[in-house]
Amino acid sequence: MPFLVKLIQDKEKVAAYSFIHSISTSLGMSIYEDVSKVIAEETATECFTKYDIGGVISEEQKRVIDNILVGLRNKERQVDIQNEIAEVLKANPANGKIQKDGKIADLYMLRDGVEHYFEIKTAKPNIDVFTKSKSKLLEWVARKRKKINVFLAFPYNPYYPNLYDRFTVQGLMKPGEDLLIGEQYWDYIGGKNTFTELLELFDVVGKAYKEKIANKIAEVAKTKQNF
Repeated sequence: MPFLVKLIQDKEKVAAYSFIHSISTSLGMSIYEDVSKVIAEETATECFTKYDIGGVISEEQKRVIDNILVGLRNKERQVDIQNEIAEVLKANPANGKIQKDGKIADLYMLRDGVEHYFEIKTAKPNIDVFTKSKSKLLEWVARKRKKINVFLAFPYNPYYPNLYDRFTVQGLMKPGEDLLIGEQYWDYIGGKNTFTELLELFDVVGKAYKEKIANKIAEVAKTKQNF
């Protein structure tokens, strides 16, 4: 960090950045998966993180999924996850083969007799990640060979208070249907006001640890005083 220290001319700010970045890296996406499980368990019959969907995928199912993705990316068709699921289910599943890639759902829950599978991602993926996630969602349908609910989920909206409007999502997914963002996601798995209550809980924890965090930042800053 010596370059940032010299550029910013404020060791405390650089130390704060360093500490926050460290926390973010350490927690990664697992914090959202674990919190999601705690919330979903309140209303779900069963709920797991890192759920192995298993199953096999046939060549025809793969071909149908590829055609859907090409059509979406070329804007030859409109996003409609229900129609897409129906197309995948019509594909011949014969001679399916085991495919290790893409068989793990970050979160699975069974609620009201319906299976829900979620891919939880960072909020600003590039178009290749969007494409891969869309393919994975449809492959989950192929693996299960029945109608299920599949979603790509973002824990928060980085453009708040504006709507999520990232160029990479256009034409591939539709917010509120196969893409759940921030409040949409948390309220979907936990019910109305879950997102608001969750932020309040994080606020309580933050206030409880405010002094300890400030002390840690000051400690980190001392290590940078000679830069």
